Amino acid sequence: MHSLAPLNLQHDTTRPLIEGLPYPMGAHTAGEGVNFAVFSRHATAIELCLFDASGTRELQRLGLFGPHEGIFHGFLPGAKPGLVYGLRAHGPYEPQCGHRFNPYKLLLDPYAREIVGHFSWLPEQHGYCLGHTDAANSFDCRDNAQHALKARVAAESRQEPWRRPAHAVAQRVLYEVHVKGFSMTHPDIPHALRGTYAGLAHPASIAHFKSLGVTTLSLLPVQYGIDEPALAARGASNYWGYNTLGFFCPNPRLAMQPGDPAAVTQEFRAMVRALHAEGLEVVLDVVYNHTPEGNENGPTLSFRGLDNASWYHLVPSDKSRYENLTGCGNTLNVAHPQVTQFVLDSLRYWVQELGVDGFRFDLAPVLGRSAHGFASNAAFFVALQQDPVLSQVQLIAEPWDAGPLGYQVGKFPGRFLEWNDKYRDAVRGFWLQRGTTRGELARRLTASNDLFHHSQRRPTSSVNFVTVHDGFTLADVVSYSTRHNLANGENNADGRDGELCANHGVEGATDDARILALRERVRRAMLATVLLSQGTPMLCAGDEIGKTQQGNNNAYCQDSATSWLDWSSADVHLKNFVAEVTALRRSEPLLRHAEWFLPDPHQHPAPRLMWLTPGGAEMTSPEWHDYDDHAFACQIEAAPGAAPSCLLLAFNPDTQTRPFSLPAGDWCLALDSSGALAPSADCLKGLSLPAHSLLVLRRISY
Repeated sequence: MHSLAPLNLQHDTTRPLIEGLPYPMGAHTAGEGVNFAVFSRHATAIELCLFDASGTRELQRLGLFGPHEGIFHGFLPGAKPGLVYGLRAHGPYEPQCGHRFNPYKLLLDPYAREIVGHFSWLPEQHGYCLGHTDAANSFDCRDNAQHALKARVAAESRQEPWRRPAHAVAQRVLYEVHVKGFSMTHPDIPHALRGTYAGLAHPASIAHFKSLGVTTLSLLPVQYGIDEPALAARGASNYWGYNTLGFFCPNPRLAMQPGDPAAVTQEFRAMVRALHAEGLEVVLDVVYNHTPEGNENGPTLSFRGLDNASWYHLVPSDKSRYENLTGCGNTLNVAHPQVTQFVLDSLRYWVQELGVDGFRFDLAPVLGRSAHGFASNAAFFVALQQDPVLSQVQLIAEPWDAGPLGYQVGKFPGRFLEWNDKYRDAVRGFWLQRGTTRGELARRLTASNDLFHHSQRRPTSSVNFVTVHDGFTLADVVSYSTRHNLANGENNADGRDGELCANHGVEGATDDARILALRERVRRAMLATVLLSQGTPMLCAGDEIGKTQQGNNNAYCQDSATSWLDWSSADVHLKNFVAEVTALRRSEPLLRHAEWFLPDPHQHPAPRLMWLTPGGAEMTSPEWHDYDDHAFACQIEAAPGAAPSCLLLAFNPDTQTRPFSLPAGDWCLALDSSGALAPSADCLKGLSLPAHSLLVLRRISY
């Protein structure tokens, strides 16, 4: 334990601090002053440190009252919004016991709603002495206040009620998009707005979203984050943003006035209102699984210095080390009641104050982990379901983390939707001819009942996708056979191994018309499959215009043309095709059925599902598992007593055209992903199924 001089906390008589209240957490104006409340179960004292408006000169330190049930608090009369402050926490420095208090380190309030300053990776940001023989168990006495990020008291908002779009769950089409990357090169968006929240809300952006037929934008992280030290050292940045420090602040990097926190927040609100006005929902990708403080060798910025043993999962046998269930060095201990409250408070703030419609949780099993592993009835999930605000918003899980038994697809509770990577692999494997059987694809087409048909969950629980930000773009899935990540500076060792992909004869770009045509057909077939499957479809921004990252499948640090959408080479025909498929999905309730298809629909009125061979016969068990034959069809017929409606989805991933015998009745073509056949109202009695194609037919007479 490091020995500190006795603490002498004197209240400045010119600005006396009175006791105040232990709630709400953070800094809030109340009456003629500001109330501060900070959690620490193990600190012996916490100082409130006041700074000048620039955040460069510390003016005074005031000791907070408490702790009262783990909360230190105080009320500063006469204080107003705009006051810049930080925190210093006193207590034991006993890494072996999990405690890393160091009052020489100015700490950011976890509840900061405005953050000022420019973070830099300097040695004094660490609570220990870099290079010391005792390493992270040593103690650093340098003051970091000059270079630390600081909180600024925010004005209490007086917002008009949010008027949110009302999309039924089965009607949603998700669009995963990076705020900056979407508009950085868009020719119809003014240069001053490109790469910003305002740029995403520009009429040209909205026109694109609406033309595609998407309903819900799933934004990559927009909470205040910092870059990892390795990236900063080589002048790179964490473009994706999965390194959150300020969980109540929009990222200033994505704003027109990054130096004005209040203006950043207002721009974010204006973006949400503009999108809502056009019927578009906003879902945030949020990172409540780790922080930038990293492992025991990381800096002391906020949580670690306030109460390391409460905020993080520590190794039980050696509490100087961190359980790394995230692959990022540390893991937030969401099982702790105060951390649970923190996450709920943060989520509620983004819904009530900033207007968002839901959340996609990065590495979501962390939220349900305790000392006994993952539990779908963990305290956080129960609290989320009972919260009067958060129980009404969209909840999406990335259902895996980096810890033991971290793969939890299908195990999340209640209204959670889940990213379904089994769907991704099945669709890619089928269209790339990489061993996916008809039976496996059929299961994924009908919302993966093996994963989600339990506990009253709906088909919409399956979020169906073939690409996301992490991995190849769709254009690269069909153009590369291996990753090309040298530009990331990690010797091509980063990024996912074994990603299902195929270059179709040439690695990367080519002028070969035959290869280009083949890639185009496979790509269109995959997009059509995603949009026409049961469940919740999700597109990755840029796939609809042919975005390539030149084979980089881990462009997390590429804040450059590699990651931005290239509007100058946008494939307009592909975009129009996507719009055509989403329009077909909207027009046909059978393609977005909200309930599970039943084995015997005659017992319970429900749509009937039949699976057919190219010869027109119902599939048999051996045919489902035949690795040598791939073409098949799915017939969906409306429930008895409902308005007559019947669709046929026919799949041919082979290199040759396949003759197909149609079921009884007259059929017309509604969609051909290959473009070889034009949609027509003409009656079809038979069909030649083009190679690498998905067809949709309507029965027009019985």
